[in-house]
Amino acid sequence: MKKMNFRSQRLDRLGSAIFAEVAEWKQEARTKGLSVINLDIGSPDQPPAEEVRSVLADASLRSDTYRYPGTEGTLAFRQTAAKWFQHRFGVELDPQSEILSLMGTQDGLAHLPLAITNPGDAALLPDPGYPVYGAGLAVAGVEAIPLPLLADNGYLPDFEAIQQPVWDKVKFMILNYPSNPLSITADLAFFERAVHAAKRHGVLLVHDNAYSEMAFDGVRPPSVLEIPGASDIAIEFHSLSKSFHLAGTRLGFAVGNREVLSSLRALKNNIDFGVFLGAQEAGIAALEMDIHEPKPIAALYEKRRDVLVSALREQGWNVPAPQATMFLWAPIPEGWSSRSFSQALLTSTGVASIPGNAFGERGEGYVRLALVEQEDRLLEAAKRIGGFIRTAQPSK
Repeated sequence: MKKMNFRSQRLDRLGSAIFAEVAEWKQEARTKGLSVINLDIGSPDQPPAEEVRSVLADASLRSDTYRYPGTEGTLAFRQTAAKWFQHRFGVELDPQSEILSLMGTQDGLAHLPLAITNPGDAALLPDPGYPVYGAGLAVAGVEAIPLPLLADNGYLPDFEAIQQPVWDKVKFMILNYPSNPLSITADLAFFERAVHAAKRHGVLLVHDNAYSEMAFDGVRPPSVLEIPGASDIAIEFHSLSKSFHLAGTRLGFAVGNREVLSSLRALKNNIDFGVFLGAQEAGIAALEMDIHEPKPIAALYEKRRDVLVSALREQGWNVPAPQATMFLWAPIPEGWSSRSFSQALLTSTGVASIPGNAFGERGEGYVRLALVEQEDRLLEAAKRIGGFIRTAQPSK
């Protein structure tokens, strides 16, 4: 009788399930009686605007919102997304062919390799970079080639340093600015270089712009589609999860190259039926509010950034102030590995973080802290961290 095995080898290619590991560390901390401060997952702790919640509530009570919504998203949602994109970036999009609704950007990023690649293809991924980039490739059987993001180059990729044999095998490359986990921004001059490199080498440029509305100090991150001709070789992902605190509704959208979006739509037509109609109506309300009565959330996270960075520095941990997103990318004290520091910090103090090496080889030596707690809790976290780094002994 054959031995039954119900675990796909694809799962072994996904890498460390770090978020599940951190959940186990949290449980260990709680069994010690510690109050856990959740600075690990970037899940907004604030609700969407009351007006947006009212739209969602009203839609949920109507009988006509419970049919299958359609994979591409309602025309009303796509038209509103196009209107917002024109308002925000000055770029005109065709709602029929250049916008595709998604169950959050993670949905689109994870499924994209299945829709546009073939066996033997490869993709360039930022290192450090968001883990779902590699997970999507692993499931699709596509080779991941790290795109180093180094401090010496301002954490921007050096396209000229990529050898031609690499370009020859690459189907697409992913960029992410504002960056998770690095929390830095990029300007239009950088995207001009990126578009030029993509066109020269015949690769698709995929830009994850989930944090476009979460930059600080007056910075307004651009869209890659602002570069003339970019839609010939680029698509971009946007999220309502972070920008409008709609994380639980799972709503985002992709824009750009029509052929790529058509392929992604064709795949999704076979595996899902789209985003709940009520969520799309809430998304319409959020985008319309941002156009006519903006209530930007960046100020909330900028204030939290200032509070936590200042408090950590007072405790003796000189962490850099992020330029954007809801994260601090913090170099760990000497003598620790990222994982050992993150685990020991959590099980000893109750402060949860994500070890930097979960984001790639070049994330070693850092941890990511999420600004998703109230200011008093951030101050408490800094106090606990300060005591830990002054007294704990490093362990590899």
